[in-house]
Amino acid sequence: MAKTKSTQKPVEELSYEEALVELEGIVEALEGEQSPLEDSMKLFERGQALSVHCSALLESAQLKVQKLVGESVVQFEEESE
Repeated sequence: MAKTKSTQKPVEELSYEEALVELEGIVEALEGEQSPLEDSMKLFERGQALSVHCSALLESAQLKVQKLVGESVVQFEEESE
């Protein structure tokens, strides 16, 4: 389950990997447990912050790669199932 608030690092201090692991734990907790609404809302808020942080880190990494290789970056296409 997710760490208690007193032991959580601020979202902006987490690496991408740390944030993703915590976000996955929050999703599992929200899907699996019947928690009081207030607790679920706190988890959801933390999850939203983690999601935004992960997106920002990925966007930053993409910009760095584009600077390194120029405009020759090939966009990945999503596979259709």
